[in-house]
Amino acid sequence: MNNAMIEKQLSHRTVREFKPESINEEIVSKLMEVARRTATSNGMQSTTIIRITDPLVKRQIADICKQEYVVRAPVLFVFVADCYRNMRIARDKGCFEESAGDMDRFFQSVTDTCLAAQNVVNAAESMGYGALYLGSTLNDAQKLIEVLNLPELTFPVVGLGIGIPNQEPALKPRLGNEFKVFENSYKVFDNYLESISQYDEEMQTYYDLRNINQRVDSFSNQIISKLTTASAKRQEILNVVRKQGFILKLKDPHETIE
Repeated sequence: MNNAMIEKQLSHRTVREFKPESINEEIVSKLMEVARRTATSNGMQSTTIIRITDPLVKRQIADICKQEYVVRAPVLFVFVADCYRNMRIARDKGCFEESAGDMDRFFQSVTDTCLAAQNVVNAAESMGYGALYLGSTLNDAQKLIEVLNLPELTFPVVGLGIGIPNQEPALKPRLGNEFKVFENSYKVFDNYLESISQYDEEMQTYYDLRNINQRVDSFSNQIISKLTTASAKRQEILNVVRKQGFILKLKDPHETIE
């Protein structure tokens, strides 16, 4: 079965270096229309996209990300989970329900925002552009909130850079679906290290263009590396979520959840 869109998705690569050419504003507007038409939970449309055009703001975001190439992205967005807008609409109608900032609304908004970002990436890649997700914007979520002047009941979920690719990354190996797609219930493997041994070997043949002279480590070693270098600020993201006015209502983990 030949399908151009599917082939693009199957060949997705993260592009970190772009040509300096700008993207036509008509294209950018089309991408924003794609985001606007993305599926949304309960029709609440709880997403806001902030386009970064100020070089100083772009520099601040690059510093938060600790990734210099962020400043070279021709188009840079931050996708924001936004429950503030609906809260204000409700208040204007005389409704002051606390549920406007509850965890149900928060997770609906985060999901909406992720879907919109993915749809924009799919659309951009279908037109020959490259894309770069920036989860690193959460290295300092509180700082990013201040940089973008985000109001209460909002949270920056992910950054996204788009442009004309100026590199050709290799297709990064992925775990097989036998580890990720199950039927009817979750499958637990007896020995994970043995089960992924072939994938570990495959990963060691991949060269990441961030260091073209060095192969990446095995997947299992990458897991250890990430777990042992956890970011203190990223571990406290829920505190930032709460500071933004969202209601966590956390219970003791040993309490029965009804």
